[in-house]
Parts: sequence; structure tokens; C-alpha cells
Amino acid sequence: MIGVEESAFLETVERQPILDRTLEWAAINSGTTNLSGLRTMAERLADTFAGLPGEITLVDPAPVEKVGADGKAHAIESGRHFVLSVRPQAERRVLLTGHMDTVYAADHAFQACDWLDDDTLHGPGTADMKGGLSLMLAGLEAYERSGPTLGYDVMINSDEETGSLSSAPLIARLAQGKLAALTYEPALPGGIMARARPGSGNFAAIVTGRSAHAGRNPEDGRNALVAAADLAQRLHAARRDGLTVNPARIEGGAPNNTVPDLAVLHFNMRPRGPDDLAAARVILDDAIAQVAAAHDVAIHLHGGFARPPKPIGSETQRLFGLVSQAAEDLGSPVNWKDTGGVCDGNNIAACGVPVIDTMGACGGAIHSPDEFLIASSLDMRAKLTALVMHRLDREGLPA
Repeated sequence: MIGVEESAFLETVERQPILDRTLEWAAINSGTTNLSGLRTMAERLADTFAGLPGEITLVDPAPVEKVGADGKAHAIESGRHFVLSVRPQAERRVLLTGHMDTVYAADHAFQACDWLDDDTLHGPGTADMKGGLSLMLAGLEAYERSGPTLGYDVMINSDEETGSLSSAPLIARLAQGKLAALTYEPALPGGIMARARPGSGNFAAIVTGRSAHAGRNPEDGRNALVAAADLAQRLHAARRDGLTVNPARIEGGAPNNTVPDLAVLHFNMRPRGPDDLAAARVILDDAIAQVAAAHDVAIHLHGGFARPPKPIGSETQRLFGLVSQAAEDLGSPVNWKDTGGVCDGNNIAACGVPVIDTMGACGGAIHSPDEFLIASSLDMRAKLTALVMHRLDREGLPA
């Protein structure tokens, strides 16, 4: 039940300021590749979160490379990452994470918000996750009115939508020694929270063959495009329960009268658990060796499993017990279930820290021009953040 002490700070949470911030931030295009928009968004976050106690820094991204159609790895630029550190000397500390980037590029057609009804806001990044960032702030502001002793870090990265490659070292560093973590991905349909998540790996297989004239001496060539297609077929055939494989794109080729000597296969693999991850690595090694031998080509693999599988341990179950009890006390019970998506919660869980990674707004159709946010979830989820932080402070994880 909600006590008198808890009611006092929860009553300070109001929907309109959270909604106003969400609309302001959604109007800023911060697609992962829009460095100017990300810079603007990071500056807005720094200005707004400055109302909380603690030190704000904008952290430079770690170096990241991506394989192009020429088969070479090229450096790609990322935006800086936002970090707020509050009471860093506290004995017990929590990590809260979110992302400022969206999937909508600067030239995407979906750039403006409109209302579908009195409670449904249609707009880019509203659910994923400008609304989540705004309610996180409101929840922390309310928590700061509760006489807090818990320390915490807030990390908002600029590259979550592309795998957090430039922020992964920062996430790992900030996760160390934390009591728990809360991540502000939007809730699943119906307000359900995510339980276990698979891992995810993105790869580029660079296939190098030998060029030759397609009419005079094709037998002297080694067709890299055919080899890449064979690799795609073998990987696709290897999918099974616990492992999805998605060959997504082949780049390369040559003029019609030339045997192509270069092709790049881009693909994604998602292992459900640690055993599936080990099996995926074996499948990958075997398929590459078999295709290289069968086609007499060289294959260089770029990429890796940047998101480890996120199984559910006892500490995470205890954290969800605290979150679900708080939600029930607020009159909005939540459940959780396994999902096929991945997020920064995968990276945090790999550090041994219990994490609930769908603390954000309710909505749906994310990553599409139909994305929407349920406005009434903003203040409710902000109160949930404040109450969870307060109870972690007063009680720790439940037994």
C-alpha cells in the first residue's frame, strides 16, 4: 500500500510537464546518423536534467567501424553520450539508462506529432523513447523530494538503435557495482514488461574471389557473389528453436561480362540463451569454412554478438517483484513476458546487474510511421520510477 510518506512525493508528479517535454523533444530529429540533431538533443537533456543534483558530462563515443560495399571497414561517427552522476559516494547506487536516438533519419517523411484521440499521441520517437526520457526525469525529480540517500547514474546514449557499439564500454563501466538498473524502453503492448531477451549479433562476411572474363575463361574465376549467396542459404537453413538467422543484404558484384571477385553478406543472428550463443558460433565457423572450401574463396568475418542473451536470474526476479508490487500499489498492475527484441538491458544484465528494461512509456508501432504514445502512461510510469527508487533506497531488493 502507498504510505503517507510515499503519497507526499508521488503527488508532485504531473502529466502536463512530462507531455510538454515529450512534444518538445519529439520535434527534434535525432536519428542515429543525424549528428547535428543528436548534438541538439544532448544539449537539451543537459539543460533539463541540470535540475537534479549531481554532475553532468557528455562522453565522447568509442571508435566504431562498419563494412562498406567495397569490403573495407570504415570509421563511422556517433554522437556523444549523456551521463549524470548523483551521490557518487553513496554505498548503494542504481543505473538508469535510455537513448536519445531514434530510427528516423533527418530526411524521413515522419517528422511531426499529431493526436489520434485525447490520449493517443502519434509522433516520431514519442514512445521510443522521448516519452520514456521525460517520465524518467519526472520520476527522479519526485524521488529527490523523498529524502533520498541512494546514489545513481543516468546514461542516455546516442546509438542504441544501431546496437550501442560506441556506448557499450560506457554502459559496462557504469553498470559495475550497481544494486539494480532501470532502462526506459517502451512497454510491450498492453503495458507488459519484457522478461528474458535473446542476444543479437550483426555481421558482415566479406567474400573475396577471383575475377575473370565471363565468356572467355569463366572457369578461371571464383565467383564471390555465388559464394555469398551460398553462405546466406546455409546460415538461413541453420536457424532452429533458440536461434534465428536473418541474411539481410548482399552487396558487391561486377559487370555482366565479369566474374565478380567481391561480395559482402550482411546478416543478423539472435541466440536465445548462452547455449544457443555457443551453438551459433559453431554454426558460423562451420558455414564459413564449408563455403570457403567449396568455392575456393576467402571469407573474412566482421562484427560480433554485441548484445549477449539476457536470461532471468533470481535477483532480476526479485527486482521485478519490487516493481510489480509498486505498480499494483499505484493501481496499475503489470505483468512480464519474454520478447524477441534486444536493448541495453542485455548489456547491463551481462555485467551481472539485475535490470528491468521496459520502464518507459506505453505505446506501440515503434520503428514505423505509425508510432504512438499513450499520454496517460506518462505520469503513472513516472510515479512508478519514483516509488521503485524510494523502495530500493529504504528496503533494497526484496528477499
